[in-house]
Amino acid sequence: MTRYLAGVAFLSLVATQVHAQSTSGPASTPGAAPSAAGTATTSSRAPVLGPDIIVTAPVPQSERDVLQGTSVLTGEALTRDLRPTIGETLSRLPGVSATSFGPSASRPILRGFQGERVRVLTDGIGSFDVSNTSVDHAVVINPLLAERIEVLRGPSALLFGSSAVGGVVNVVDTRIPRTRPENGFRLNALANYGSAANERSGQAAADVAVGEYLVLHADGSYLKTDDLEIGGFALSRQARAAALSQVGLPQPGAEEPIDFAASAAIRNRLPNSASRTWTAGAGASIITDTGNLGVSYSRYDSLYGVPLRYATEVGQEQEAPRLDIKQDRYDLRGEVETGGGLFDRIRIRLGHADYRHFELEEDGSVGTAFYNNGTEGRLEVVQANRGGWTGASGIQYLNRLFNVVGDEAFLPRNETNQTGLFTLQQYASGRFRAEGGLRYEWSDLAARNDTLNRFFAGQRSFNALSASLGASYEVSDAVRLGLNGSRTERAPSAEELFANGAHAGTQAYELGNPDFRLEKSWGLEATLHAHTGAVNFDASAYYNRFSNYISENQVDQAVCAAAAAPSGREVDLPCFQYQQADARYYGFEADLSATLFTLGTTRINGDVLGDYVHANIVDLGPVPRIPPARVLGGLEAQGERFTLRGEVEHLFDQDRITAFETPTKDYTIVNASVSLSPFGRDSKTTLLLSANNLFDVNVRRHASFLKDFAPLAGRDLRATLRFGL
Repeated sequence: MTRYLAGVAFLSLVATQVHAQSTSGPASTPGAAPSAAGTATTSSRAPVLGPDIIVTAPVPQSERDVLQGTSVLTGEALTRDLRPTIGETLSRLPGVSATSFGPSASRPILRGFQGERVRVLTDGIGSFDVSNTSVDHAVVINPLLAERIEVLRGPSALLFGSSAVGGVVNVVDTRIPRTRPENGFRLNALANYGSAANERSGQAAADVAVGEYLVLHADGSYLKTDDLEIGGFALSRQARAAALSQVGLPQPGAEEPIDFAASAAIRNRLPNSASRTWTAGAGASIITDTGNLGVSYSRYDSLYGVPLRYATEVGQEQEAPRLDIKQDRYDLRGEVETGGGLFDRIRIRLGHADYRHFELEEDGSVGTAFYNNGTEGRLEVVQANRGGWTGASGIQYLNRLFNVVGDEAFLPRNETNQTGLFTLQQYASGRFRAEGGLRYEWSDLAARNDTLNRFFAGQRSFNALSASLGASYEVSDAVRLGLNGSRTERAPSAEELFANGAHAGTQAYELGNPDFRLEKSWGLEATLHAHTGAVNFDASAYYNRFSNYISENQVDQAVCAAAAAPSGREVDLPCFQYQQADARYYGFEADLSATLFTLGTTRINGDVLGDYVHANIVDLGPVPRIPPARVLGGLEAQGERFTLRGEVEHLFDQDRITAFETPTKDYTIVNASVSLSPFGRDSKTTLLLSANNLFDVNVRRHASFLKDFAPLAGRDLRATLRFGL
């Protein structure tokens, strides 16, 4: 914490000094064009951020001008798709799926990439949790508090870290106020009910102006769910058959023999999936005509059950763990205009969090404890627009102290330090745009022995260089074509280097390799943006060629037994070892929407999206848990005070699988919703009623570790009320 406060003081002093020096000089440079970012955040009036404006990148720009695939979820669409987890909230966007480890732990999957290759951010800074460590760990971000969520795929996401090769999910909230309330105060509230889990949730946030420059903020949320209703059997057909084949067999040494027949018969409800989560936060900002500086504190507290991975053969264990999560988080964000010249503005972003979660046994005792202490900071300098040339450069620092204590301490205590220098340069001239990015990152990772307090599992250092270069051309006023190439390097994570132990969450004995090299890839992406107003079409096609690609594969039990021998541990779970090999990813995503016709003041709109990814490890076969091809179509009537929508989503078979996976059958789900704005669309008060999975289909998401034991929600009737002043 001392290191965090020192960083805050130093970066704040830098910004203050630069601002003081720049404002003492000329107020502007003749002939300099205003920055695109200049209208986004510095005025005391609320910024106008439409759904097609991307603010995650250092220089905000229209989605149609971005060289990579992007998505923005805000407004009515965010309300309609809102779910308790960030993964499920985003799962209807093109190119996005979710890990779906039960209804309370679901992390986004972008273009088939998950875990270490996707960064989940809160307002540009990491979530400081351990969701990257295991799929049963929740992302400590509450979608209820989101104002907008942006998804950046492709190499531009590398500005936020080399681990973002798959993309970035940035959740933008209002905890640190950016603008002064127009009437001296702001109030936003949300209440939600979902029938499938008897879900009750609510959120409220308020801003109050105190004096001329100070704005205070407070927010809170509460979520409670019961066990999830599902559309059929909990176990898949294959798992039920495996369990029933064990009925009547002796179970030597078992304290309580497993009733395999009872497990196979469980249906309509998912045991041990209930949850309770609450959050509270407070913030304050000083906002002037030339900048803002704010701080915030928040608390996240959650208790949720992990659906059982039922035993399907004699010798397996059957547990019903619950996770008790707490996080205290501190944030700072600042932005100051420099008054003209070479630079347009300077931004500071800092975050620090103390996180812990306990994995509770059935009797309430703590089986394993996870502790994570994280600090991350960014300093960005945004260039003024000069003759069409804009850009941003900066430095980013990340420190992570991670420790696992208890029965499933599959990873030694470790520390990660990363420092990255980055720049993004953009040039626009008439119909032509070009963009280049560069990031150089130093990473130091070390594992320690808790007892002897010295390095024993290893210490590694990596220097990674990533770059991208692309261009786009506006073929007409409505159509823009783009092509982007990239070369990326990623340092292995502590989990990939130092893991050596049993992990019940994934039902595997996990074994890392401290001798791993940098993971490298070449990437190519083509984009098409066509926006006529009546018709909007966005598409991306991509190809990634990896060397030293890191993946976890099942190997002979003797490999893990040898690694476990020095500690005297037994290996009674399947052995999975991280390995490096060449890999190939390619795929596409496309999104089309159009106004079909109008009836008076009501527009009839249609939309369709599709995505597909193919991933293969050379000489090994398919990458595990890759989402299948998908198509989703919707039809809606949009009036002045209502939106009526129906949609059909179809996911195809996934039979490109590894030896330790099972295939997933195709399925189709139907959703319908009506959104009412009784005071007009400009009002912040809306009521949304929706029926999801209308025909109660038994849905299994292929990317989920638990797909054979825990399907997604069955029929879910939802009501959401948003209110704002």
